[in-house]
Amino acid sequence: MSTPPAGEAAEDLPDQLPDVAPRLRELRRGRRLTLETAAARAGLSPAHLSRLETGRRQPSLPMLLSLARIYGTTVSELLGEMPPERDPIVRAGRMEPVEADGWTYHQAGGSGRAMQPLRLQVPYGAQGELVRVHPGEEWLHVLEGRLRLTLGDAVHVLDPGDSAHFDSLTPHRIAAAGPEGTELLFVHTLLQSPAAELCLGGGAHRR
Repeated sequence: MSTPPAGEAAEDLPDQLPDVAPRLRELRRGRRLTLETAAARAGLSPAHLSRLETGRRQPSLPMLLSLARIYGTTVSELLGEMPPERDPIVRAGRMEPVEADGWTYHQAGGSGRAMQPLRLQVPYGAQGELVRVHPGEEWLHVLEGRLRLTLGDAVHVLDPGDSAHFDSLTPHRIAAAGPEGTELLFVHTLLQSPAAELCLGGGAHRR
């Protein structure tokens, strides 16, 4: 008997998720992803993803987590559960700041929405050589200090009050332009991305 790939080991689960199959297919098509592309991103074979979409196999929880992230949704929504009512107000100090690789992220919006607003504190020299490339759009507005924004081969220096709005498939680098660091408001369209993972992974590399 052959051993299935690691990502496909838990495929014969009881028939307990009857609505997942059509939802998976609907989400993939809505994101304009081919079966092959979605399967590759999820670490599955196209045949296995096809079986999940037709209900011939049930996804394990790790598979649901992976597919939910790829499709920009949550496991609860995949399972058809009604999301709780979202509080439209984000109070100062309610969200604990998260630090990653020198940057400090303050969540400035609710979770699970199409836009993710953050307030960022970027010290001088932190992540300045990290090139980011990923689907979506980004908008930023400088609050304090000066920001060096590299878009492709173009380098822009932004002062307090300046903004930028760009396609994040354009290779980009964000860095403080002076030793005092910079603080900015930042909005991006990477669904369900934890604040500390902003722009990281997904094509990011150092030069």
